[in-house]
Amino acid sequence: MSLRWIKIILALLLGLMCIAYALQNLVNLAGAHAALSYVLGMQDHTYYPETFAFAVTHPTLTWLALSVVIALELLAGIILLTGSWRLFQARYLPAAGFQQAKYTTLVGAGVGIIVWFGLFQVFGGAFFQMWQTELGDASFDGSFVYLGSIALIALFINQAEPASH
Repeated sequence: MSLRWIKIILALLLGLMCIAYALQNLVNLAGAHAALSYVLGMQDHTYYPETFAFAVTHPTLTWLALSVVIALELLAGIILLTGSWRLFQARYLPAAGFQQAKYTTLVGAGVGIIVWFGLFQVFGGAFFQMWQTELGDASFDGSFVYLGSIALIALFINQAEPASH
C-alpha cells in the first residue's frame, strides 16, 4: 500500500471521526447540553475555587456554545471528507499535484484542532477550569486525544511523498 493510499484513508477516518462526534452530540443533545452547561457553570471547583473567569449559566448562551461545538465538528468532518475525496482524485498525479490536493484536508484538520484545542483546551480547560471535576476532566482529556490524533495525522499527510511512489 502506498503512502498516498494511507494518507487518503487517514483523511477519510478523521472526517468520519469528526462527523461521528457531532452526530453523537446530536442524538444525545440533552446530555451534551447538560455536560457543557455544567462545565460552563464552573460548578464544584475545589482545587482552584477562585478565578478571574466568569461562569456562563444562561440557557441561551449554553445552547449557543453547544451549537458552535457541534457545527464546527460537522464542518471539520465535511471539509475532511471533501479533502479525502480530493486526495483520492489526485492519487495518480505527480508529487506536486498530490501535495496541492492536500490543502482541503489540512484546512479540515485545522478546523478540528480549533474545536478540540481552542474550544476544549483553551476555553474549557484554561478559562472554565473544566479539569477540576470528574466530568470536565474526562472531556478535557478526551479532547487532547482528538486534537493530538488530528495534529499528528495532519503532519503526516502534509509530508511530501517521494517523486516515485
